[in-house]
Amino acid sequence: MLVKTYAAAVRGIDALIVTVETVVSRGLQFCIVGLPDTAVKESHERVRAAITQSGFKMPRVAAVINMAPADVRKEGASYDLPIAISLLQGAEIIKARDLDKYVIMGELSLDGSVMPVKGILPMAIEARARGFKGMIVPSANATEAAVVNRLEVYGVDNLAQVAAFLQGTEKIEPTVVDTRAEFAAAAGLSDLDFCDVKGQENVKRAFEVACAGGHNILLIGPPGSGKSMMAKRLPSILPPLSLGEALETTKIHSVAGKLRRGSRLMTVRPFRSPHHTVSPVAMVGGGSSPMPGEISLAHNGILFLDEFPEFPRAVLEVLRQPLEDRRISVSRAKYQVEYPAGFMLVASMNPCPCGYYTHPTKPCTCLPGAVSRYLSRISGPLLDRIDLHVEIMPVPFDELSSRSSGEPSEAIRERVIKARQIQADRFASEPDVHCNAQMNPRLQALHCTLSPESSEILKTAMLKYDMSARAYDRILKVARTIADLEASADIQPWHISEAVGYRNLDRTSWGKTYS
Repeated sequence: MLVKTYAAAVRGIDALIVTVETVVSRGLQFCIVGLPDTAVKESHERVRAAITQSGFKMPRVAAVINMAPADVRKEGASYDLPIAISLLQGAEIIKARDLDKYVIMGELSLDGSVMPVKGILPMAIEARARGFKGMIVPSANATEAAVVNRLEVYGVDNLAQVAAFLQGTEKIEPTVVDTRAEFAAAAGLSDLDFCDVKGQENVKRAFEVACAGGHNILLIGPPGSGKSMMAKRLPSILPPLSLGEALETTKIHSVAGKLRRGSRLMTVRPFRSPHHTVSPVAMVGGGSSPMPGEISLAHNGILFLDEFPEFPRAVLEVLRQPLEDRRISVSRAKYQVEYPAGFMLVASMNPCPCGYYTHPTKPCTCLPGAVSRYLSRISGPLLDRIDLHVEIMPVPFDELSSRSSGEPSEAIRERVIKARQIQADRFASEPDVHCNAQMNPRLQALHCTLSPESSEILKTAMLKYDMSARAYDRILKVARTIADLEASADIQPWHISEAVGYRNLDRTSWGKTYS
């Protein structure tokens, strides 16, 4: 007897439907074909034990299970449930109805319990796109799948419950999530706020400019000056996620297994802060079973690299292509996947190995040449992709002990949102450009024209500070963002002056005092 059930496999952050074809006949052989990995092959023992413990009497039969398409590798234990249902139906132990209308996913415990699996959200999206009526998933994954509208999602706890539901002897209420209402209620909520930050007005301004234009930013300052503390508050001033961005971001975290049990849509922009011992594979993604890396988990959010020069050179260099293309292609001998990587890079570092090169009161104890060697750990091409270099100093005691609160994140965010809207209107005809930081030379020539006075200020600054040519484009893009924050159609001289002040590391004299 031939039985077909339907499951799904994840490729990248998308899914494709897998047809589980089962032929049951006389004999004892059990065979799974269709490029299964070890976990799928081991499902035989889990499925037989789960069937027995669920109260069914499994006859000794031979079964051949084909998982189509056969050229796509099937990984993990999430196929246990559809395999078990197909075996029960093929052995005529149950008489399930409408098997062709449901995508079934779930890992089986030996006692028949259904355990959660990864990647349910992209599977649900694909199931709706392929015209399935609904999905049968573990209860822990039900709210995640129910985010997808116009798809009936049934959360189940054990194999017996699934069998009863498919036979029509037990009714299960579908899980319903009002996606838009819940997203609107929770969008943008954050526990961290810039009103807690004492002083550092110049750094807050730099963050506002960076968020308004989507610019990458590097903080340079001594230990204890507040670099990490302020960076963690950046999501609170970024524009809220749109529903489309939230769905894409949640898909990535679902595939990576980073969603908490019972999670729905992510409503706050991700903030990823990997340790400097991270490997290149963990950063870009991949592995024997391909998973998104840190740069993809930071998609639509922030990738924060603390102690920037301490990261291995190989890890830092893999950032160059994603920063430019906003996507990462992972090619290995057995697979090729592509992950989105549209993140904002925020990095922080000490100015020298001892940390006190620019400190106002503590002397630097580094040996001659140490500052230059320390900075040289960051390659020129990578530094070229960071638009703002901001020096940060310790907060004086008077400001630190002040009881007054700083400007709240909500006020800063309002200005950022207005500036982003100006850019959205400006680049409405450019599908791959969303903010000033992504402008190509053609758009830059079109939208970053300078008056003679502004041009003269930029020329004087580049000659005075001996800035490199690569600083020119970055200054223009940042100046365009500063003008947008003021709702100015033209780049004014003071916009150029402020943008020049954010290019400290382009000054060839920086870090040479102790060289």
